[in-house]
Amino acid sequence: MGIISWIILGLLAGLIAKSIMPGKDPGGCLVTILLGIVGASVGGWIGTQLGWGTVQNFDLRGLGLSILGSLVLLFIYRLIAGKR
Repeated sequence: MGIISWIILGLLAGLIAKSIMPGKDPGGCLVTILLGIVGASVGGWIGTQLGWGTVQNFDLRGLGLSILGSLVLLFIYRLIAGKR
């Protein structure tokens, strides 16, 4: 999967994660999008480590793992940024 595909997948994952975990985030939409992009990478890595196969195609499994990674990162970000 190319870098543009990861950005698009991350954007979608970030938006879906934001809709699943609504609330006020410090940083706004740009941070949510960046968390989605990083979450796509983290979700793909976690899926590979757990033996669920590699995330190389734009499919439902890849999107699901990306959303899961984005949710985890969004939760961690809220914990860290909320304490300031």
